[in-house]
Amino acid sequence: MEFFWYVVLMGILAVYLVLDGYDFGAGIIHLFFAETERDKKVIVNSIGPFWDANEVWLIAAGGVLFFAFPTLYASSFSGFYLPLIMILWLLIFRAIGLEMRGQIHNHMWEAIWDKAFGIASLLLALFFGIALGNIVRGVNLGMVQNGVSTQEAHYFFLPLWNPTFSPQANELGIIDWFTLFLGIVSVVALTIHGANWIVYKTNSALNPKLKKVVFALNIVLLVLVCISLQIWHFIEPKPFHNFVENPILWFFPLMTFVGIAGLFKVRSFKKDGHGFLFSTLFLVGGFASTAVSIFPNVLPSTNKVNPSLTIYNTAAHEYGLNAGLSWFFIALFLVIVYFVIQYRVFSGKMDDVGYGEH
Repeated sequence: MEFFWYVVLMGILAVYLVLDGYDFGAGIIHLFFAETERDKKVIVNSIGPFWDANEVWLIAAGGVLFFAFPTLYASSFSGFYLPLIMILWLLIFRAIGLEMRGQIHNHMWEAIWDKAFGIASLLLALFFGIALGNIVRGVNLGMVQNGVSTQEAHYFFLPLWNPTFSPQANELGIIDWFTLFLGIVSVVALTIHGANWIVYKTNSALNPKLKKVVFALNIVLLVLVCISLQIWHFIEPKPFHNFVENPILWFFPLMTFVGIAGLFKVRSFKKDGHGFLFSTLFLVGGFASTAVSIFPNVLPSTNKVNPSLTIYNTAAHEYGLNAGLSWFFIALFLVIVYFVIQYRVFSGKMDDVGYGEH
């Protein structure tokens, strides 16, 4: 049952990455490329009916984590307390940036909330990438000092950064050169994803420009991914051992590179949705590859005193995991019905939806 709920959790996070990922990307596009009022409105219209529903997947992931892996929930929510609070505030500012902008038709008022929406989206993309980097790198579980655990084996706490800015320091920080690098990869990938969503859902005058932006950023993304595969060896000497032992898992890295390869054709796609499809393949493939590479660990330990947190030593009791099955399938059915209705109602181009206008 632990494996089943792990797959459920990873699936929910992958869906969140794809759906709220295009919201983050649209916000970044809004910040850097929307020059006219019409461009800004079209970008907001493209995500307007969806962004708040997309955030529900993050709440669902937290709920499954609390229910199925309570030890991991307790450990990560205390250890990552500071960045989680920062992410919460960024989510709030992104939301009020979208909602408050249209309340008063004043240039200064609109400019303030435009910046709030764009900057919050950019920082959210960066912080979620940094979060993934922390999970890959691991943390000092038990807060071991001089070979002695000073706290419980599953407890840790990280400051924002350490003086050395190194991922191999004894006292780790949230931000170091490795996690920051993955944060930059996340920003580039989600900017591409958001641009593809805007192209897919609008007939904006920005679309030809965005296709060129996607092509250029895809070159950057390919270079960053290749570099990340090299620097991963500094963190984990054998990062591909799970793939070697189970060759079928190479499907996920293959999906990742199919996504990147497809995006190089973005300027010649006849259907606007193809770019979004390939950026989705990249995001899901990259996320799944990362999760598979550290499995069964869910939070590696950087010391040899305390073991890594895995899906087995952090899971709830078997009775509870089994009891949750029936409720999960009921919830899954309701969610699928809701999203099918939502995306059917708002199918097609969204240029004239008029989201947030008062």
